[in-house]
Amino acid sequence: MHRPCPRTTRRSAASALAALALTAGGIAAASPTHAADPNLVRNAGFENGLSPWTCSADSGTVTASPVHSGTAALRATPAGQDTARCSQTVAVKPNSAYQISAWVQGSYVYLGASGTGTTDVSTWSPGTGSDWKQLTTSFTTGATTTSVTVYTHGWYGQGAYSADDFTLTGPGGDPTDPGDPVPAAPGGLAAGRATSSSVALSWTPVTGATGYRVYQDGTRVQEVAGASATVTGLAPSTSYRFQVTAVNAAGESPRSAEITATTTAGGGGPAVPKHAVTGYWQNFDNGATVQTIGDVSDQYDIIAVAFADATTTPGAISFTLDPALKYDEARFKADIAAKHAAGKSVVLSVGGERGTISVNDTASANNFADSAWSLMQKYGFDGVDIDLENGINPTYMTQALRALSAKAGSRLVITMAPQTIDMQSTSAGYFRTALNIKDILTVVNTQFYNSGSMNGCDGKVYSQGTVDFLTALACIQLEGGLDPGQVGLGLPASTRGAGSGYVPPSVINNALDCLAKGTGCGTFKPARTYPGVRGAMTWSTNWDASSGNAWSSAVGPHVHGLP
Repeated sequence: MHRPCPRTTRRSAASALAALALTAGGIAAASPTHAADPNLVRNAGFENGLSPWTCSADSGTVTASPVHSGTAALRATPAGQDTARCSQTVAVKPNSAYQISAWVQGSYVYLGASGTGTTDVSTWSPGTGSDWKQLTTSFTTGATTTSVTVYTHGWYGQGAYSADDFTLTGPGGDPTDPGDPVPAAPGGLAAGRATSSSVALSWTPVTGATGYRVYQDGTRVQEVAGASATVTGLAPSTSYRFQVTAVNAAGESPRSAEITATTTAGGGGPAVPKHAVTGYWQNFDNGATVQTIGDVSDQYDIIAVAFADATTTPGAISFTLDPALKYDEARFKADIAAKHAAGKSVVLSVGGERGTISVNDTASANNFADSAWSLMQKYGFDGVDIDLENGINPTYMTQALRALSAKAGSRLVITMAPQTIDMQSTSAGYFRTALNIKDILTVVNTQFYNSGSMNGCDGKVYSQGTVDFLTALACIQLEGGLDPGQVGLGLPASTRGAGSGYVPPSVINNALDCLAKGTGCGTFKPARTYPGVRGAMTWSTNWDASSGNAWSSAVGPHVHGLP
């Protein structure tokens, strides 16, 4: 198959003769047709190797098959937390319209442009099989934009993808323009939170830079658009040297000053016990006991700080301590650190009854991940809790949580607190999201209250407030694809903690025994046992404290004593 010819201004023979006749007759010929804008992407079909394309973690190569046209195409393979992002920087003009397209093959292939100066864009295909599909999107550059980064990438856990025949049409820029010099070396490189397998880095943005390259022990390991990155795949208790450079269409800056950072000890996986108790801590005063994080009972293994705040940026979240609590921020951070020292995890809960955070596209997914990671670094949160009661988009929430996981590493804690209706079917948005991130998900603590009657896994209807309700509904999740260690029972700590659905701690304990050991069941008895069931959750630690911690004192030891 031959590469398609570009559009030209050639006319048919008849048209040419007609034009000649008009000229001969004394009528001036019309101005020549304006040629189409050239393709600004260099080596767009990979016939000349990989350069000037660069691929993250050396994930890309040039292959002779499969190709869309010509003799070569890009072949890139995601691995671990790397999505096999391949990109090149292209000179453009400010305040101009551009269209980008590429032919792709494989599962979950993305095409996009960053550094546009307006709204960065991307589009994707969920899968093409062995067929080639053209992806197309467009953007307008900002008033000072002289270069953009064109990129493609795959997705976590997916196979290799192919890409070929890239085009970027619009007014061409001039990378030799003195107004677009090679950027200066970044300053202020610093290491943030380190885990056993990752180190977070940040630096001062550089004027004129369209991207940054991260070097680990002298080898380039990442290319990012913003002034921060998380290097993953590291060994525990190991020191690494890092530098960064700034890039644009004119070239790459000198390297920054070098820093050294050391990963923490320990293996991978969240530091959450096999059987765990989760409690929500209220960042507001609604009549329950006002607490500090330090006041929370030691029976709680995961403390979910409720809640994050929405911002004017779609998908982004923030957090501010309620002034009514008179809780100093420095003490708040110190209390979180003390809980860490005691082996506990503290996560930031997103949503709640009045939560208005929406993650419905790639931009808002990235905003969510970036802002959540920033709050984790600032306060010491171990992860996030997803408690969105206004609906959830499984595609983009999955994207957001995977992006956060790429930043935070293997010790990220992700919890969820869906309503019962959200976990009735694997096709529901919440359930789909949980299954999409099963490899990085800690626990789903479904709210088995404020819900009325619901179907159990045997197709029968059960009323809330009973052992059967808890076990028959939890069975849906256990048989629907979640691991037992990812299933928890969410109940209110007292009758004041919810409108309906409160059960005494003894009922919760019986339900856990029924699921884990096959004892203590009501009329419903699961076909098999789930000894690894994670445990229980309550709203809230404050309402629990108002009752003298009766809930956690009864449920906590029982959870921790499960097989």
